Amino acid sequence: MKSEQLIYSNSDGWVSRKRELGFSESSATLVFMFGTVELLGDESHYNFVRSKYPNAKIVSASTSGEISDQVHDEQNILVTAIQLEKTPIEVQSLNHSEVQDSYELGAKLAKKLSDHDLKHILVVSDGQVVNGSELVKGIRSETSNSVSITGGMASDNAQFIKTLVSVDEIPSEGNVVLIGFYGENIKITYGAKGGWDEFGPHRIVTKSIGNVLYEIDGKNALEIYKRYLGDKAEELPGSALLFPLNMKLEGIDEPLVRTVLNVDDEEGTMTFAGNMIEGSTVRFMRANFDRIIEGAMDAAVQNVERFNLAKNPDLVLMVSCVGRKLVLNQRIEEEVESVVDVFGQESTYAGFFSNGEISPHSNNLTCELHNQTMTITTFTELE
Repeated sequence: MKSEQLIYSNSDGWVSRKRELGFSESSATLVFMFGTVELLGDESHYNFVRSKYPNAKIVSASTSGEISDQVHDEQNILVTAIQLEKTPIEVQSLNHSEVQDSYELGAKLAKKLSDHDLKHILVVSDGQVVNGSELVKGIRSETSNSVSITGGMASDNAQFIKTLVSVDEIPSEGNVVLIGFYGENIKITYGAKGGWDEFGPHRIVTKSIGNVLYEIDGKNALEIYKRYLGDKAEELPGSALLFPLNMKLEGIDEPLVRTVLNVDDEEGTMTFAGNMIEGSTVRFMRANFDRIIEGAMDAAVQNVERFNLAKNPDLVLMVSCVGRKLVLNQRIEEEVESVVDVFGQESTYAGFFSNGEISPHSNNLTCELHNQTMTITTFTELE
């Protein structure tokens, strides 16, 4: 695998960041185009990338910041072009408007992928209108248990208005893209870790429908949530990124973290990026700066230890929640630096700050939607 990275800014235009020896633009297989909603909506930027990599599949997603071996926190587009030499890929996409719900969206998309020698599915999803939990469940329903699934949900600088995703066209709302990686010539590893502290009593979800939460302990959930937020309740839904919920399901060791996408004051409800399960136990969470940074490093270490990763991976794809970025603020560089320290300077790093992260738990293959988590997927083509 060979790669090249470019970055665009309004001040400097297109600038080359990295180009590996032997990389050929015409031989590029897959291109990731991560950037702000405003810049990705500009047709000229897509046309530039299309002309530069004429034979590649171009997958775009809007973000709340881009990640390479550092954080890009202004108006940017980060392009990572990959030249796969031994690994076939297949890319499929579908819009949420073409199906009944997010579960059907995931199932239909997964069925579109050929399952012969399928090793891994990378998901790039709209992060506003798609229910990430149902999407993942739908994908899993049509996928062999031997196939790993990771990815993330697009973002829009924590505005929670619209997100953009596409393959081989100008990005638009409601799209989900699946990238299938095939064969035995590629090694793919993954890891996920949070690092938030829990506080307050354990509570039971007593009324919810999908990803909409109505009641906790038989009381209005939004009222309870606002009481915990205090003055920050006036800044909802954005301030909810600072106080996610930890959700524990009976019979499952690993809890899930859930972040609010929107609130409805008239109905007294909160809409989350993923499902809130009736009967589950929830607890409020808050930031611990050092533990969040350690969580990113732990996610990287999971890749190395679980899969005996002996060499620097060719590509390290990081998807980190926008909530982590808002909490860490000026220390956000430390999160990325901790990952680079694990894998080394020779690897190519790409990724974005998201509205949701998709990865298996730390100790099994079952993929779930996460919030407030750093998820890392590495790709290495074998000699």
